[in-house]
Amino acid sequence: MTMAMVLNCARSSGLLIHSSNNGGGSVIPKGIQLVQQEYALLGIKPTALTVGPGRIRQHTNPFSLALSVPVEIPKWDQIFQDPTLPLTVDIGFGSGRFLLWFAKKFSQSNNYLGIEIRKGLVDRAKLWAMELGLQNIYFMFANATTTFDQLVDSYPGPLIFVSILCPDPYFKKRHHKRRVLQSSLVESIVKNLSPGGKVFIQSDVYEVAIEMRNRFDALFDVFDHVCDQNDDDGCLCDGNGWVLSNPMGLRTEREIHAESEGAKIYRRLYIKKLG
Repeated sequence: MTMAMVLNCARSSGLLIHSSNNGGGSVIPKGIQLVQQEYALLGIKPTALTVGPGRIRQHTNPFSLALSVPVEIPKWDQIFQDPTLPLTVDIGFGSGRFLLWFAKKFSQSNNYLGIEIRKGLVDRAKLWAMELGLQNIYFMFANATTTFDQLVDSYPGPLIFVSILCPDPYFKKRHHKRRVLQSSLVESIVKNLSPGGKVFIQSDVYEVAIEMRNRFDALFDVFDHVCDQNDDDGCLCDGNGWVLSNPMGLRTEREIHAESEGAKIYRRLYIKKLG
């Protein structure tokens, strides 16, 4: 099976699990149980979930000094066994388990790069990748808004997929400039994505989803939205063009928790035109 096969829109199972008290022990929240169920393929030991820093900041200033220093371009042939394989990039990967799942399941056909501005998450994800013995995934501590172009431009193989999933909304108006999907990043994605490559964006915050959608909808000469293609990818959309289920066939952790609490996820999937 190839990565392309899972890019068709497959509705996640979303089975409801009710928390229960086992022998007087603590009750595991439904969202956590759902995450454990959907990521069971990884086989990460329960104790490993606490590896790394005990407290990871929820928010990080992308304009901080640490994130303003240019990153060192990786030596791709030392990171990946085959650096010519198609590359998938997840920007703001969170815990990293979403990307780890695909790297494990499609270890022979693709390489995976995760970019995150919270160093504690990067360090922990690297430990998990090492524990799983994965050699087709790499996690980087970097500001994607300013480093994406130099990173993917140096990669020997084709960039075929970019995801930005539930990014930090930075609700205060004066902080909107901190949001990851700025014009410079959109331009870098347009420049480096291979024809036929895909961009997947989603958020549980409507305002953020609209902002991301507008940036890509404006590029109608470069991208097609899957729901404008007579559902060639098997995607189902609502009346407003939001994709109804995660097109990767697996939900992110944030997505699982949000939907378990009754929140709506706003998704769009774009395909770069061949011409």
